[in-house]
Amino acid sequence: MALKHNISDPHPKKRKRVGFASTDDTGIDPNDCINIFAVKTADQVGSTNCLQIEPIDLNHFFGQDGKIYGYNGLQIDVWLSMLSFHAYVDVSFQSKCEGGKGVTDLEVPFKSIFGESLLDKEKFVQTFSKDHDYVRNIIADGEVVPLESSMKYSNSNSDNKDPSIEVMRLGMQNANTGLLYSRLVSLVLLLVDGANPIDVTDPRWEIYVAVKRSPENGLSNGKVEMLGFATVYHFFYYPDASRMRIGQILVLPPFQSQGYGRLLLEAINSVAISKNAHDITVEEPSEYLQYLRACMDAVRLLSYEPINPAISSVISFLKENNLSKCTAKPSTGPPASLVDQVRLNLKINRKQFLRCWEVLIYMNLVHENQRCMENFRLLISDRVKGEILNTEDGVKDTGKKIVEVPNDYDSDMSYVMFRSERGEVGDLGMGKNGGDEAKQEEQLKQLVEEELEEISNVVKKVSSLIS
Repeated sequence: MALKHNISDPHPKKRKRVGFASTDDTGIDPNDCINIFAVKTADQVGSTNCLQIEPIDLNHFFGQDGKIYGYNGLQIDVWLSMLSFHAYVDVSFQSKCEGGKGVTDLEVPFKSIFGESLLDKEKFVQTFSKDHDYVRNIIADGEVVPLESSMKYSNSNSDNKDPSIEVMRLGMQNANTGLLYSRLVSLVLLLVDGANPIDVTDPRWEIYVAVKRSPENGLSNGKVEMLGFATVYHFFYYPDASRMRIGQILVLPPFQSQGYGRLLLEAINSVAISKNAHDITVEEPSEYLQYLRACMDAVRLLSYEPINPAISSVISFLKENNLSKCTAKPSTGPPASLVDQVRLNLKINRKQFLRCWEVLIYMNLVHENQRCMENFRLLISDRVKGEILNTEDGVKDTGKKIVEVPNDYDSDMSYVMFRSERGEVGDLGMGKNGGDEAKQEEQLKQLVEEELEEISNVVKKVSSLIS
């Protein structure tokens, strides 16, 4: 990491962001003075005319209050190699202004992000020749994940397969896989909200790496570029199976919005089926990842024949009945046997299947049929209310409740059991004593509208994928 104190030039080269501490030094927000650039060649090092990476949030790397202290005219530029995933940090400032909170040691936060991958400028520039084939060498011992032709994409708007694009599966038993992740973890920390590094010493972790091979120096696959990666953990599932959980999935900034995240998910699905895993789950998925999975799994379910009769039955029911006048909640979910079949054959877990089930119903509705659409809205409303009240049908549970009661002897051994009454206040206060009923209904209506919009967006994307 380079530190430069600008003294001779009072008007340094214009930067995009510069941080100034006030006279009483209230600190500088790191997001206001740090620029991060993705580079592929040595010529790009030092230039700000290259792809800029927008991190989720830099504050949590800089102490409890997330600020930098003790600098005037602070400018920090970071160059991150897309070949070897080393980093070089250039720090410049006009002056130091030691106030009540001292001067922030800038090396500490950047070491916490980049670790041993943080190099000085000379060594960083050398990596572009020295580690030119880093990705190709790392994946040499990996396993190519077989994909159907429809799963290979040259870009997000084309269905033509691109044989130069592959997904490699790397086991953590190989020490080089752990070393690769130790370099990639900086991208995870910068770009994945709330992410934590995986344990590279645990052999149950594996990495899926999407790569593109390009001709170079007369070799058909001489150059290998990494497009993105995903980490997957294998949990034991009694008696002799495993559950695959996606920990992190990230497409590198130069290749985002080109279909490679979808490609990685397809590869994981392929392995889950070929290895007969119990199912696939995702650890704390982002809203976009949820959307992407829903689109992909809905497409897969559309071609799964046992789905069609069950969906047709629900559609017929919604056309012929008025749910608002039903005295008992109708059964409009998938049959239990179908849930098991989908999990067994497609490795889609129950929760994900139920989400896709609503998408498939919406796709098959006659949208001009007002009764049909209102019935669907009621289904979503019941489901949302059920999630709020933690029940299946949107009615508060009337069973027994246990409340811990502290005492002077052993707080873990004291409790009171009672039976709740229908209408007890839920999370949003939807019971008869829940407060302003009009406000509660408005909140519920808003949640339902948001759910309907999400379903509609998934349907639009699915329709474009299958057309």
